[in-house]
Amino acid sequence: METRFGRDSFFDGGLLSLIGWTIIGTIITVCTLGICYPWALCLVYGWKINHTVIEGHRLHFSGSAVGLFGNWLKWLLLSIITIGIYSFWVGIKLEDWKAKNTSFVN
Repeated sequence: METRFGRDSFFDGGLLSLIGWTIIGTIITVCTLGICYPWALCLVYGWKINHTVIEGHRLHFSGSAVGLFGNWLKWLLLSIITIGIYSFWVGIKLEDWKAKNTSFVN
């Protein structure tokens, strides 16, 4: 491991892979009229996290589309019931879900 400000934190994903995963996620979302957006989000976010190393420790994303889909339906229902007010919290809830499903490999 290098110094505190060295290469012990880095991202090792490639641009073409990111473009490919993003295109696949977008196509899946559009073709399913948004129903499979949680799957596309897990696909792209998981790729990003799994290619990230922080202070020498690789990150791992363990979230699943099924787990996110349940939350997604709950958040949609709460947004409808509150006439859109709850939608302001959906972004925060999504970040919380991502954090709960991200851990260090080593």
